[in-house]
Amino acid sequence: MGVTPIVGERDMTRVYNFSAGPSVLPESVLAQIASEMSDYRGCGMSVLEMSHRSSVFLEIIQQAEADLRTLLNIPSNYKVLFLQGGASTQFSAVPLNLFKTHKKADYIDTGSWSSKAAREAAKYGEARIIASSGEDAYGYIPDLDQISYHEDADYVHVTSNNTIYGTAYNAFPKTRVPLVADMSSDFLSRPMDVSQFGLIYAGAQKNAGPAGLTMVIIREDLIGSALPITPIMLNYEVAAKANSLYNTPPCFAIYGAGLVFRWLLDNGGLQAAEQRNREKANVLYHFLDQSKFFRAVVKPPHRSLMNIPFLLKDDALNTRFLQETEAAGMVNLKGHRSTGGMRASLYNAMPLEGVQKLTALMADFEKRMG
Repeated sequence: MGVTPIVGERDMTRVYNFSAGPSVLPESVLAQIASEMSDYRGCGMSVLEMSHRSSVFLEIIQQAEADLRTLLNIPSNYKVLFLQGGASTQFSAVPLNLFKTHKKADYIDTGSWSSKAAREAAKYGEARIIASSGEDAYGYIPDLDQISYHEDADYVHVTSNNTIYGTAYNAFPKTRVPLVADMSSDFLSRPMDVSQFGLIYAGAQKNAGPAGLTMVIIREDLIGSALPITPIMLNYEVAAKANSLYNTPPCFAIYGAGLVFRWLLDNGGLQAAEQRNREKANVLYHFLDQSKFFRAVVKPPHRSLMNIPFLLKDDALNTRFLQETEAAGMVNLKGHRSTGGMRASLYNAMPLEGVQKLTALMADFEKRMG
């Protein structure tokens, strides 16, 4: 049973969910999950119930990995790990596994999550902030050509897309040491050269599936040198040798993510996904740039395609705006508590018509309130 539909699959009883995560999922994927909920393809039970050692689930996880490898063209010398604990757990797992020689790493600080990652790494070695946009409320990505990297770093860490602040890397550092990227909020939103990175990690709940699954893509030569204090559940070597089945994995989340991977493949892969995402983002940015009532927080060329924060001319109207959007079936537009304002997250499964409906309401709101 396929999950191909992307045009004309809109269920009019559903809202347009602009949440930063957990986020909107493809409706055809949800429909397939519903159809297989109590009986997965004739096996007589739900994926929620089956043993992770069963041949049925082994087929699910192996197909999910194969499809992810196809989507990202992952080289054969990289392992794919399906883990738990979210990206926040990887803030610890990365240094515990990659502090091999000097126990030093370089971090580029572009927001709350990269800052937290650096603070966690500092518990196990030296985490050096080599560049930061914090002095400008994280409103830009530092100029990569102006950054000095340390030759004694075991790795360099970046956060590819900043969910809270709405910035994203258009290019990545070229480093002599392994480049590590937290890609949680733009994973699978565009093609990516995996070979440029030593390690990529991402929570699934933005673009890749239900919450509960964390994916790690790691070059094989970086596995096997974990610090002695590394907990067994954070040791990449343990997970790799067990093919992500050392203990019970997040079975249902892996199943859901596998359906999303297949949906992406059926609909043109990541090149097509990026085209759709750019079209959606351009609709909203174009409106914001010409409006005298709403304004985008981030200036080009640092704008994210996934998370678009914006402000109203008068903060006193924020509550009314949110009331009107919710009444119109557009939810979760309130900005992060640390930044205020609004934020529209336009992940892969957000349809273009959702963004068009939002900008139409914004234009009407501006006409009435401006």
